Amino acid sequence: MPCAEGEIGVWIIEDDPMFSKGVKELIDGTEGLKCERTFGSCEQALSVLRDEGAPQIVLVDIGLPGMSGVEGIRRMKDLSPATDFVVLTIHEEHHNVWEAICAGATGYLVKSLAPEELVAKIREAAQGGAPLYPSVARQLLRMLSEKGSGNNYQLTEREREVLTLMVDGLTRKEIAERLFISPSTVLTHSRNLYAKLHVHTRGGAVAKALKEHLL
Repeated sequence: MPCAEGEIGVWIIEDDPMFSKGVKELIDGTEGLKCERTFGSCEQALSVLRDEGAPQIVLVDIGLPGMSGVEGIRRMKDLSPATDFVVLTIHEEHHNVWEAICAGATGYLVKSLAPEELVAKIREAAQGGAPLYPSVARQLLRMLSEKGSGNNYQLTEREREVLTLMVDGLTRKEIAERLFISPSTVLTHSRNLYAKLHVHTRGGAVAKALKEHLL
C-alpha cells in the first residue's frame, strides 16, 4: 500500500528474511512511518524503482547476494537523487563506510542499534540529517581529516584530463572524442574522480575543482 499523506515511506533491502521482517514490523508499528516494500537484493529493488519510482528512505545492507549494497546505492541514487539511502549492516570496516558514503549513502547504521534508536535515525534522515552510528562517525571524521589535508585527492593524469574537460563544459561524448576513448571509459573515470573528490555529481566535481583550484 502507498503511504498516507505525511507518512515517511521506507524500503528495506536485506537478504536476511527474519531481520527484514522485524524491521518492517518496527516501521509499520511506528506512527508516521510506512514500510512500502522489502527486497532480498538490489537487483529486485532497481527493477521496481525503474518502473514505479522510489520512496523517501531506503534501508540497505552492504553484504547482499549479487550486486553489493554499495553498487546498488550508486545505481539507485542515479535514478532517484531525492531518495535518502541509509546503510543498515553488521559491517563497520572503514573501507565499507567510505565506499558507501561516496556512492551516495545519507547515513550508515549498524544492526545492533536499539529499535527506538533506529526509528529516530530514520526520522533524522527524512528531516535532512545524516544519521551515523557513533563509531562510524568517528571513523568518517578521521578519514575526512586524513584525506582532506593538503587537498591531495590523488587524481590520476587521465582523471585530471576528464575533470578539466568537464570544467570546460564538454559532454561525455565530446570528452570521449577529445581523449580518443569510449564514453563508457569516460563514465568510469568520472565515477572514480567523484569518489576521490567526495562528490556525487558532475556539478559537484566542477564546483570543487574551481573552489579548490585543483587544475
